[in-house]
Amino acid sequence: MTTTSTRWLLVALCAATTLACAPRKTVKNGTNGTNTADANKNDDADTLPPGVESGEASIKDGSQFSETPELQSITFGYDAYALQDEARATLRKNAEYLKQHRDLEILVAGHCDERGTTEYNLALGQKRAKEVREYYIRLGIPGKAIATISYGEEKPVCDQPTEDCWNKNRRAETRIRARTASSQQGVNPKAPQ
Repeated sequence: MTTTSTRWLLVALCAATTLACAPRKTVKNGTNGTNTADANKNDDADTLPPGVESGEASIKDGSQFSETPELQSITFGYDAYALQDEARATLRKNAEYLKQHRDLEILVAGHCDERGTTEYNLALGQKRAKEVREYYIRLGIPGKAIATISYGEEKPVCDQPTEDCWNKNRRAETRIRARTASSQQGVNPKAPQ
């Protein structure tokens, strides 16, 4: 083997070893510490029921979504996006309010604590928002009324480097706004949604 060939072989072996041994950040489900993203899925949250549309609402126009005391935020375990029983109970209460106010558009915002990279936290926040959105759809809220967004670690509600504070920041918020004329095109206001 020539010196050049030997060097390339060594470079290839080093690269393969480095990639194989590189640490990977995994998402834990928060209940038993399983390190697989699939374990993060809820038994009742794997897929939407057949025939349920899941097209997402648009958040493009300038109308702001706002909080209301009737819609409570939920929190997540560290590095997790699975909905726990307490979170599901809160979302069921939220869904009852949303079913009574079908004239609203909904924005689910996912948030993270400050630990982890910006990119990772944006992705995790989106997974959290998506889990909430899909649960709302299963509870009978039309998917076309629900949009999602991730703020990652950018909008903390608490800024102390403590576990209690981090727990408050690992959340999903449900916000609302009145439907605009453009968002109602093709929607029969008298038809059940």
